[in-house]
Amino acid sequence: MNIDVRVETWPLRDPIRITGYTFESFDFLVVTLEEDGFTGRGEASGVYYRGDLPAKAAAEIEALRPRLRGIDRAALAELLPPGCARNALDCALWELEARKSATPVWALAGLEQAPKPLKTTFTVGAEDPDTLVRIATTAYADAKAIKMKLTGEAVDADRVRAVRAARPDVWIGVDANQGFTRASLDALMPVLVEAGVGLIEQPFAIGREADLDGLASPIPVAADESVQSTAEIPGLVGRADIVNIKLDKCGGLTEALAMVKLARELGLGVMVGNMVGTSLAMAPACLVGQLCDFADLDGPLALRDDRAARVLYAGGEITCPSDVWG
Repeated sequence: MNIDVRVETWPLRDPIRITGYTFESFDFLVVTLEEDGFTGRGEASGVYYRGDLPAKAAAEIEALRPRLRGIDRAALAELLPPGCARNALDCALWELEARKSATPVWALAGLEQAPKPLKTTFTVGAEDPDTLVRIATTAYADAKAIKMKLTGEAVDADRVRAVRAARPDVWIGVDANQGFTRASLDALMPVLVEAGVGLIEQPFAIGREADLDGLASPIPVAADESVQSTAEIPGLVGRADIVNIKLDKCGGLTEALAMVKLARELGLGVMVGNMVGTSLAMAPACLVGQLCDFADLDGPLALRDDRAARVLYAGGEITCPSDVWG
Protein backbone atom coordinates (compact mmCIF):
# COMPACT_ATOMS: atom_id res chain seq x y z
CA MET A 1 0.00 0.00 0.00
CA ASN A 2 1.36 3.41 -0.99
CA ILE A 3 0.40 6.29 1.30
CA ASP A 4 0.46 9.88 0.07
CA VAL A 5 0.02 12.59 2.72
CA ARG A 6 -0.23 16.28 2.04
CA VAL A 7 -1.60 19.46 3.64
CA GLU A 8 -3.52 21.89 1.42
CA THR A 9 -4.49 25.48 2.21
CA TRP A 10 -7.86 26.67 0.91
CA PRO A 11 -8.85 30.37 1.21
CA LEU A 12 -12.35 31.32 2.34
CA ARG A 13 -14.69 33.50 0.31
CA ASP A 14 -15.12 35.77 3.33
CA PRO A 15 -13.78 35.60 6.90
CA ILE A 16 -15.80 33.44 9.29
CA ARG A 17 -16.37 34.90 12.76
CA ILE A 18 -17.42 32.74 15.69
CA THR A 19 -16.91 32.99 19.44
CA GLY A 20 -13.22 33.67 20.01
CA TYR A 21 -12.04 33.05 16.43
CA THR A 22 -11.88 34.61 12.97
CA PHE A 23 -10.89 32.36 10.06
CA GLU A 24 -9.66 33.51 6.65
CA SER A 25 -8.48 30.14 5.30
CA PHE A 26 -8.42 26.48 6.31
CA ASP A 27 -5.77 23.80 6.03
CA PHE A 28 -6.92 20.31 5.04
CA LEU A 29 -5.09 17.03 5.44
CA VAL A 30 -5.51 14.86 2.34
CA VAL A 31 -4.52 11.19 2.41
CA THR A 32 -4.47 9.02 -0.70
CA LEU A 33 -3.97 5.26 -0.44
CA GLU A 34 -2.99 3.19 -3.50
CA GLU A 35 -3.06 -0.58 -3.61
CA ASP A 36 -3.23 -2.98 -6.56
CA GLY A 37 -4.03 -0.11 -8.90
CA PHE A 38 -6.94 1.18 -6.80
CA THR A 39 -7.02 4.41 -4.80
CA GLY A 40 -8.87 5.71 -1.77
CA ARG A 41 -8.97 9.29 -0.53
CA GLY A 42 -9.80 11.05 2.69
CA GLU A 43 -9.83 14.71 3.70
CA ALA A 44 -9.76 16.13 7.23
CA SER A 45 -9.79 19.65 8.61
CA GLY A 46 -8.98 18.78 12.20
CA VAL A 47 -10.39 20.28 15.38
CA TYR A 48 -8.89 23.70 16.03
CA TYR A 49 -10.10 24.04 19.62
CA ARG A 50 -8.32 20.80 20.55
CA GLY A 51 -5.11 21.77 18.78
CA ASP A 52 -5.69 18.88 16.36
CA LEU A 53 -4.50 20.54 13.17
CA PRO A 54 -3.65 19.07 9.74
CA ALA A 55 0.10 19.70 9.96
CA LYS A 56 0.26 17.91 13.30
CA ALA A 57 -1.86 15.07 11.95
CA ALA A 58 0.38 14.71 8.90
CA ALA A 59 3.39 14.34 11.21
CA GLU A 60 1.52 11.68 13.22
CA ILE A 61 0.87 9.70 10.06
CA GLU A 62 4.47 9.99 8.91
CA ALA A 63 5.69 8.66 12.27
CA LEU A 64 3.37 5.66 11.95
CA ARG A 65 3.85 5.06 8.23
CA PRO A 66 5.51 1.59 8.60
CA ARG A 67 2.59 0.38 10.75
CA LEU A 68 -0.07 1.68 8.36
CA ARG A 69 0.72 -0.42 5.31
CA GLY A 70 -2.05 -2.95 4.86
CA ILE A 71 -3.95 -1.72 7.92
CA ASP A 72 -7.74 -2.08 8.14
CA ARG A 73 -10.28 0.21 9.82
CA ALA A 74 -10.52 -1.80 13.03
CA ALA A 75 -6.75 -1.78 13.51
CA LEU A 76 -6.64 1.92 12.67
CA ALA A 77 -9.05 2.65 15.52
CA GLU A 78 -6.69 0.88 17.90
CA LEU A 79 -3.65 2.72 16.56
CA LEU A 80 -4.89 6.32 16.45
CA PRO A 81 -7.25 8.30 18.70
CA PRO A 82 -10.30 10.12 17.32
CA GLY A 83 -9.34 13.16 15.29
CA CYS A 84 -7.83 14.52 12.11
CA ALA A 85 -5.29 11.82 11.20
CA ARG A 86 -7.69 8.94 11.80
CA ASN A 87 -10.47 10.67 9.89
CA ALA A 88 -8.43 11.09 6.70
CA LEU A 89 -7.07 7.55 6.86
CA ASP A 90 -10.40 5.96 7.77
CA CYS A 91 -12.24 7.64 4.88
CA ALA A 92 -9.45 6.69 2.49
CA LEU A 93 -9.74 3.06 3.61
CA TRP A 94 -13.49 3.09 2.99
CA GLU A 95 -13.06 4.38 -0.56
CA LEU A 96 -10.18 1.99 -1.25
CA GLU A 97 -12.30 -0.98 -0.17
CA ALA A 98 -15.24 0.27 -2.23
CA ARG A 99 -13.16 0.54 -5.37
CA LYS A 100 -11.40 -2.77 -4.88
CA SER A 101 -14.70 -4.57 -4.31
CA ALA A 102 -16.67 -2.59 -6.91
CA THR A 103 -19.21 -1.84 -4.16
CA PRO A 104 -20.22 1.73 -3.29
CA VAL A 105 -19.37 2.89 0.21
CA TRP A 106 -23.04 3.40 1.07
CA ALA A 107 -23.64 -0.31 0.52
CA LEU A 108 -20.53 -1.29 2.50
CA ALA A 109 -21.81 0.92 5.32
CA GLY A 110 -25.10 -0.95 5.47
CA LEU A 111 -27.37 1.70 3.99
CA GLU A 112 -30.33 0.29 2.11
CA GLN A 113 -30.13 2.69 -0.82
CA ALA A 114 -27.92 5.28 -2.45
CA PRO A 115 -27.74 8.61 -0.59
CA LYS A 116 -30.66 10.95 -1.15
CA PRO A 117 -30.44 14.76 -1.17
CA LEU A 118 -30.39 16.22 2.33
CA LYS A 119 -31.82 19.47 3.59
CA THR A 120 -28.80 21.25 5.02
CA THR A 121 -28.35 24.30 7.14
CA PHE A 122 -26.51 27.25 5.65
CA THR A 123 -24.29 28.99 8.18
CA VAL A 124 -23.97 32.72 8.78
CA GLY A 125 -21.19 34.07 10.99
CA ALA A 126 -21.55 36.42 13.94
CA GLU A 127 -21.88 39.54 11.79
CA ASP A 128 -23.88 42.72 12.32
CA PRO A 129 -27.64 42.38 11.73
CA ASP A 130 -27.65 44.22 8.39
CA THR A 131 -24.93 41.94 7.00
CA LEU A 132 -26.81 38.88 8.19
CA VAL A 133 -29.97 40.03 6.46
CA ARG A 134 -28.06 40.58 3.22
CA ILE A 135 -26.54 37.09 3.36
CA ALA A 136 -29.80 35.41 4.32
CA THR A 137 -31.77 37.07 1.52
CA THR A 138 -29.20 37.00 -1.29
CA ALA A 139 -26.42 34.41 -0.95
CA TYR A 140 -28.74 32.02 0.87
CA ALA A 141 -32.00 32.93 -0.83
CA ASP A 142 -32.68 29.23 -1.57
CA ALA A 143 -31.95 28.08 1.97
CA LYS A 144 -34.59 26.14 3.85
CA ALA A 145 -32.55 26.17 7.06
CA ILE A 146 -30.11 28.76 8.41
CA LYS A 147 -27.68 28.31 11.29
CA MET A 148 -26.62 31.50 13.02
CA LYS A 149 -23.35 31.85 14.90
CA LEU A 150 -23.94 33.75 18.16
CA THR A 151 -21.45 34.98 20.73
CA GLY A 152 -23.26 35.59 24.01
CA GLU A 153 -23.27 39.36 23.43
CA ALA A 154 -26.32 41.61 23.70
CA VAL A 155 -26.34 42.06 19.92
CA ASP A 156 -27.33 38.40 19.56
CA ALA A 157 -30.96 39.36 20.11
CA ASP A 158 -30.85 41.88 17.25
CA ARG A 159 -29.13 39.31 15.04
CA VAL A 160 -31.86 36.73 15.58
CA ARG A 161 -34.73 39.19 15.21
CA ALA A 162 -33.27 40.60 11.99
CA VAL A 163 -32.81 37.23 10.28
CA ARG A 164 -36.24 36.00 11.36
CA ALA A 165 -37.89 39.17 10.05
CA ALA A 166 -36.05 38.87 6.75
CA ARG A 167 -36.64 35.13 6.37
CA PRO A 168 -39.92 34.10 8.03
CA ASP A 169 -39.92 30.99 5.83
CA VAL A 170 -36.77 29.22 7.06
CA TRP A 171 -35.89 26.95 9.95
CA ILE A 172 -33.36 28.72 12.19
CA GLY A 173 -30.83 27.18 14.54
CA VAL A 174 -28.29 29.05 16.64
CA ASP A 175 -24.76 27.96 17.50
CA ALA A 176 -22.93 29.58 20.42
CA ASN A 177 -19.67 27.65 19.97
CA GLN A 178 -19.38 27.59 23.79
CA GLY A 179 -20.09 31.33 24.02
CA PHE A 180 -23.12 31.45 26.34
CA THR A 181 -23.41 31.47 30.11
CA ARG A 182 -26.57 30.44 31.91
CA ALA A 183 -27.29 34.13 32.47
CA SER A 184 -26.79 35.18 28.84
CA LEU A 185 -28.83 32.24 27.56
CA ASP A 186 -31.64 32.94 30.03
CA ALA A 187 -31.73 36.55 28.84
CA LEU A 188 -31.77 35.53 25.16
CA MET A 189 -34.21 32.63 25.48
CA PRO A 190 -37.45 34.67 25.09
CA VAL A 191 -36.08 36.11 21.83
CA LEU A 192 -35.17 32.64 20.57
CA VAL A 193 -38.60 31.28 21.44
CA GLU A 194 -40.40 34.24 19.85
CA ALA A 195 -38.33 33.81 16.68
CA GLY A 196 -39.22 30.12 16.47
CA VAL A 197 -35.62 28.95 16.76
CA GLY A 198 -35.45 25.18 16.36
CA LEU A 199 -32.08 24.31 17.91
CA ILE A 200 -29.48 25.70 20.32
CA GLU A 201 -26.05 24.23 19.61
CA GLN A 202 -23.24 24.01 22.20
CA PRO A 203 -24.36 26.85 24.46
CA PHE A 204 -21.71 26.34 27.16
CA ALA A 205 -17.99 25.72 27.31
CA ILE A 206 -16.38 22.30 27.27
CA GLY A 207 -16.14 21.14 30.86
CA ARG A 208 -19.27 23.04 31.89
CA GLU A 209 -21.75 20.43 30.75
CA ALA A 210 -23.24 20.46 34.26
CA ASP A 211 -24.59 23.93 33.43
CA LEU A 212 -27.13 22.09 31.29
CA ASP A 213 -28.56 20.39 34.38
CA GLY A 214 -31.99 21.80 35.12
CA LEU A 215 -31.98 24.04 32.07
CA ALA A 216 -35.41 22.83 30.92
CA SER A 217 -34.94 24.54 27.58
CA PRO A 218 -38.09 24.85 25.46
CA ILE A 219 -35.75 24.53 22.44
CA PRO A 220 -33.73 21.33 21.81
CA VAL A 221 -30.07 21.58 22.78
CA ALA A 222 -27.32 19.97 20.70
CA ALA A 223 -23.87 19.05 21.99
CA ASP A 224 -21.00 19.70 19.59
CA GLU A 225 -17.67 20.55 21.18
CA SER A 226 -18.72 18.57 24.26
CA VAL A 227 -18.86 15.31 22.33
CA GLN A 228 -16.02 13.95 20.22
CA SER A 229 -16.74 10.23 19.90
CA THR A 230 -18.89 7.46 21.35
CA ALA A 231 -17.07 7.86 24.68
CA GLU A 232 -18.81 11.13 25.57
CA ILE A 233 -22.34 10.24 24.47
CA PRO A 234 -23.58 8.48 27.64
CA GLY A 235 -22.69 11.51 29.77
CA LEU A 236 -24.97 13.72 27.69
CA VAL A 237 -28.16 11.80 28.46
CA GLY A 238 -30.46 14.10 30.42
CA ARG A 239 -28.39 17.14 29.47
CA ALA A 240 -28.47 17.44 25.67
CA ASP A 241 -31.16 16.36 23.24
CA ILE A 242 -29.02 15.95 20.13
CA VAL A 243 -25.46 14.88 19.35
CA ASN A 244 -23.60 16.71 16.58
CA ILE A 245 -21.40 14.16 14.82
CA LYS A 246 -18.43 15.42 12.83
CA LEU A 247 -15.99 13.10 11.13
CA ASP A 248 -13.12 15.41 12.01
CA LYS A 249 -13.91 15.07 15.68
CA CYS A 250 -14.63 11.38 15.87
CA GLY A 251 -12.02 10.08 13.45
CA GLY A 252 -13.91 9.09 10.33
CA LEU A 253 -16.94 7.34 8.93
CA THR A 254 -16.44 4.18 10.99
CA GLU A 255 -16.78 5.96 14.34
CA ALA A 256 -19.50 8.28 13.03
CA LEU A 257 -21.72 5.32 12.20
CA ALA A 258 -21.08 3.88 15.66
CA MET A 259 -22.04 7.23 17.21
CA VAL A 260 -25.37 7.28 15.37
CA LYS A 261 -26.16 3.80 16.63
CA LEU A 262 -25.27 4.54 20.26
CA ALA A 263 -27.06 7.90 20.33
CA ARG A 264 -30.24 6.31 19.00
CA GLU A 265 -30.02 3.50 21.55
CA LEU A 266 -29.78 6.10 24.33
CA GLY A 267 -32.73 8.11 23.05
CA LEU A 268 -30.75 11.05 21.67
CA GLY A 269 -31.25 12.76 18.35
CA VAL A 270 -28.39 13.02 15.87
CA MET A 271 -27.10 15.60 13.44
CA VAL A 272 -24.10 15.58 11.15
CA GLY A 273 -21.89 18.62 10.88
CA ASN A 274 -18.58 19.70 9.43
CA MET A 275 -15.50 21.72 10.34
CA VAL A 276 -15.42 23.26 6.82
CA GLY A 277 -14.03 21.21 3.97
CA THR A 278 -14.19 20.57 0.26
CA SER A 279 -16.67 18.22 -1.37
CA LEU A 280 -14.28 15.36 -0.65
CA ALA A 281 -14.96 15.83 3.06
CA MET A 282 -18.72 16.32 2.62
CA ALA A 283 -19.24 13.04 0.75
CA PRO A 284 -18.75 10.61 3.66
CA ALA A 285 -20.66 13.01 5.92
CA CYS A 286 -23.56 12.82 3.47
CA LEU A 287 -23.71 9.09 4.13
CA VAL A 288 -23.97 9.72 7.87
CA GLY A 289 -26.60 12.34 7.16
CA GLN A 290 -28.90 9.68 5.73
CA LEU A 291 -29.29 8.44 9.31
CA CYS A 292 -29.60 11.84 11.02
CA ASP A 293 -32.32 14.27 12.03
CA PHE A 294 -30.36 17.35 10.93
CA ALA A 295 -27.55 18.02 8.46
CA ASP A 296 -25.11 20.94 8.54
CA LEU A 297 -23.00 20.30 5.45
CA ASP A 298 -22.44 23.64 3.77
CA GLY A 299 -18.64 23.68 4.23
CA PRO A 300 -17.62 24.01 0.56
CA LEU A 301 -19.75 27.14 0.17
CA ALA A 302 -17.43 28.97 2.56
CA LEU A 303 -14.45 28.27 0.32
CA ARG A 304 -13.30 30.39 -2.60
CA ASP A 305 -13.12 27.25 -4.75
CA ASP A 306 -13.86 23.53 -4.57
CA ARG A 307 -12.62 20.31 -6.13
CA ALA A 308 -13.50 19.40 -9.71
CA ALA A 309 -15.87 16.64 -8.57
CA ARG A 310 -18.16 18.35 -6.14
CA VAL A 311 -21.36 18.09 -4.18
CA LEU A 312 -24.30 20.09 -5.46
CA TYR A 313 -26.39 22.68 -3.64
CA ALA A 314 -29.88 23.51 -4.90
CA GLY A 315 -33.21 24.26 -3.30
CA GLY A 316 -31.71 24.26 0.19
CA GLU A 317 -30.37 20.72 -0.20
CA ILE A 318 -27.02 19.02 -0.70
CA THR A 319 -26.67 16.20 -3.22
CA CYS A 320 -23.57 14.05 -3.48
CA PRO A 321 -23.00 12.56 -6.96
CA SER A 322 -21.34 9.15 -7.07
CA ASP A 323 -18.19 10.51 -8.72
CA VAL A 324 -17.26 12.71 -5.74
CA TRP A 325 -16.09 9.91 -3.43
CA GLY A 326 -16.67 6.25 -2.85
